[in-house]
Amino acid sequence: MNAPHRHRLATAVSLCLIAAAPGLAVAQDAPQPSSATTLDTVQVTGTRIKKAEIESQTPVQTLSREDLERTGLTSVGDILQELTGAGSALNTKFNSSGNFGFSPNGDGVGAGSAQVDLRHLGAKRVLVLVDGMRWVNESSASGVGATTDLNTIPLAIVERIDVLEDGASSLYGSDAIAGVVNIITRRNFEGGQLSLNVGQYGEGDGTSKGVDVAWGMNTDRSNLFLGASYVEQDEILANTREQASFPVPGTGLAFGSSGTPRGRFIFTDPATGATLDLTPNEGASDPTYDPAQTGCERTDDYHCFGTPDRFNFAQYNMLLTPSKRMGLFGQYRFYFSDTVHAYAKALVNRRESVNQAAPEPIFLGADAGTGNPISDGMFISADNPYNPFGFDLVSVDDPATPENELNFILLGRRPVEGGPRVFEQEVDTQYVGAGLEGSFTAGDRTWFWDVNAAHSRNEAEQTNFGSYDIRNIALALGDPAACAAVAGCVPLNLFGGPGTITPEMLAFIQPVVHDRSEQKLSQFTANISGDLLELWAGPLSAAAGIEHRRYEGSYTPDPLTVAGFYNGVPSLPTSGDYDVNEAYLELNVPLITEGAFGKSLDLSLAGRYSDYSTFGGQFTPKYGLRWQVADELLLRATYAEGFRAPSIGELFGSPSRADLQIDDPCLVGTDGSAPTGDPGNCAALGVPVGAEQTNSQISVTTGGNEDLEPETARSFTAGLVFSPSLASGVSWSDRLDLELTYYRHSIDGAVQAIDAQTQLNLCVETLDPLYCEGIERSPIGGISAFNNRLTNLGSIKTAGWDADVFWTLPEMAAGQFKVIWQNTFVTGYDAVGAAGQRQPQGVGIEVNDSAIPDWTSTATLDWRRGPWNASWSVRHISELEENCGDAASFAICGNQAEGTNTLEAMTYHDLQVGYRFEVFRSLQLTAGVNNLLDDDPPICLSCSLNGYDASTYDIPGGRYFYMRADLRF
Repeated sequence: MNAPHRHRLATAVSLCLIAAAPGLAVAQDAPQPSSATTLDTVQVTGTRIKKAEIESQTPVQTLSREDLERTGLTSVGDILQELTGAGSALNTKFNSSGNFGFSPNGDGVGAGSAQVDLRHLGAKRVLVLVDGMRWVNESSASGVGATTDLNTIPLAIVERIDVLEDGASSLYGSDAIAGVVNIITRRNFEGGQLSLNVGQYGEGDGTSKGVDVAWGMNTDRSNLFLGASYVEQDEILANTREQASFPVPGTGLAFGSSGTPRGRFIFTDPATGATLDLTPNEGASDPTYDPAQTGCERTDDYHCFGTPDRFNFAQYNMLLTPSKRMGLFGQYRFYFSDTVHAYAKALVNRRESVNQAAPEPIFLGADAGTGNPISDGMFISADNPYNPFGFDLVSVDDPATPENELNFILLGRRPVEGGPRVFEQEVDTQYVGAGLEGSFTAGDRTWFWDVNAAHSRNEAEQTNFGSYDIRNIALALGDPAACAAVAGCVPLNLFGGPGTITPEMLAFIQPVVHDRSEQKLSQFTANISGDLLELWAGPLSAAAGIEHRRYEGSYTPDPLTVAGFYNGVPSLPTSGDYDVNEAYLELNVPLITEGAFGKSLDLSLAGRYSDYSTFGGQFTPKYGLRWQVADELLLRATYAEGFRAPSIGELFGSPSRADLQIDDPCLVGTDGSAPTGDPGNCAALGVPVGAEQTNSQISVTTGGNEDLEPETARSFTAGLVFSPSLASGVSWSDRLDLELTYYRHSIDGAVQAIDAQTQLNLCVETLDPLYCEGIERSPIGGISAFNNRLTNLGSIKTAGWDADVFWTLPEMAAGQFKVIWQNTFVTGYDAVGAAGQRQPQGVGIEVNDSAIPDWTSTATLDWRRGPWNASWSVRHISELEENCGDAASFAICGNQAEGTNTLEAMTYHDLQVGYRFEVFRSLQLTAGVNNLLDDDPPICLSCSLNGYDASTYDIPGGRYFYMRADLRF
């Protein structure tokens, strides 16, 4: 990513200025009113103690306003996902409605949102603050999420972003396991600013445009800032990029859907006993079936279904989802005296986004595998005027009518007449906050205090066009007399080709579906900080505080979905709430002053007690050492314990479904490959010999668990900051800073479901009820139900290194240059289930649309000369390896003998140049291009939908050009 700056030793204070409570941010664009200078107390990231002499004991990465603008991006989430320490997280490159369904984590999929993951521990383990206060979790109309949608925070109001890359539950409470992102808003601002930006991919699509307006004023006793933002992002369709034009690149239609516009029909003819797998010939809109032809050599209007008949659903997907984001923000501060001031702030933001999936398939019959009893138990009458087979199609054995034995295995029909599935989201965010801040003197010591209250709300509505009512489908396929008795019902034709479903048929079976979700967060905090007493090596400093928070969340699916009549992904309503009360204490103990053991040695101690209404109390401590060995060298280390409380969705989420790409080891693969599972075990599971997996997408049911316990974590960091004097103030170097940090995180009782593919493989290998319970199969062997619930699933451990170089060269005739080189090396990652089963994630492995590269790197060369400025950034991602699965037999699988595919290392180049005019106060014009060399990401065979990992790589195919104009007046 275009390089952010990590804190250097000598500049740690100036770069670490951050507010523990809202609004204690450092002055940014204009001087603070003079009457309030005593309140401009330094707050160093990673500590609540407001003292300029205390430098951070933990690695903190700061992205300044300049760093943000250098990226050319318009979303906080997109910028943070380019950090070298960031993991895979949802963003607008995920077409995340439709087939995505609900997350296996039980918290819904945030369609259109952008999240941040640190250290590959998951976005829900990162705490997001805005001006030191928690931000409300996302609502995207599909469940009750456990993460923050960064698209609810306009980039235009951000002054800087601080990223604490360490466990910090003792300081900030739950969720701060992998780290903390603190977004500091623009506050002190004099005059106005108008910013215009536009960008577009080299293929002429994916246009982004926006306008930001900022205005502020300062008086001796107050300051006011107002900001407005509008961003519009156009879509990029998958069919415009060759790599994303098929479900699995390089395999043609082998992994296409068996739900096709002409239809696939698997049944047993009761007259002959022959089981057939047929599809109509092209152009046969009223096909004729000859029961005497019991094989694949046919002269009627059918032929046996094969790979060329499969449907290419990828053509309808999006590589970049469209959205509009509109935001208003304001904050006002009034200084009553030199020692007390008040503030108030408010934000409203709206996101309108769209996802799109291929026309929704209708799967009916015993092997439909939808988990819906209506579609899996479908009856199609012989009297249906469009039924060409001349007999009832029955998918459930009924003892009461022995003449109706099961003969209906699968009907897969994709009604292209109904158009693609379109999911439109409207997400509204509101935030209001107010507080008092001040200081007082006790003896010869100054104490600082603040009290703050805030309420935030995130609500979403998702409207779904292009889905179907399975109840009405059953009625229209059944007895025509029963259909005639219902207003609007006409017999349905699923047996002809495209165009045979009439507008009257569509009107009866195709509803508009509305889903809603909401989250609320109310919070109150009070903090105090100062020096308690003088010790042998300096003052003993302390900070203490109390906090109260209330969380409320709900998800309300459409009544059609609740009733079980929705043909798409089923779900039920969810609602819940809980409260938490907390108190914390932090101490900084100076142990040694300047002497034989160095300049100074400080010990930090912190502890927080949290009382949750859902599970009770939790105490989390933290210990740290900071040793200033010399002016040039700082050594630091921390050990912290942390926790994450289960979210509302994880606790109370009702059963819902995710449609996942899974290879069934007991079935013939969709490409014809032989089963890999033990034949005896597969037979014991009820799988007939030769049974075929008709669809690689398997529906997996997820849901909350009120018995969940909090996750617990341990974090350790150790590192150094070295600023050699031989590289300071000399002819070849103005300053050189070297940073090295080792990190290790361990999580126990991680809340998640066992990886579905892993669970199925273990079930087939062991027949253990621990894995097989909840997996049901149809009479012909296919999976008809897969229950995969949340548990406290064992452990996650990860470790690695950050190594960074910051070099500022002296100013010369050619200008001034700066070099920033940041690196993250992941040396270990292990996720183990509660019963010891190893999860597939690991270092250097790509799985489930996420990757853990062993090396990510960003290098930036920055140049300034007079009104000119330019930067060149290089982003590197090391190679990865994935399991090819059923694609192992194709040449596109690079290592066919091993059944693995190597995703080669990627290096992206970004270039930017700007010029400042002396117009009004100033006019800055900037132009840039990202992915200068037009590199395509490596092909991913296991990634869903678009053939590449959208959270790791740039969109396939296309440079991104952008321009920006900033006018200050």
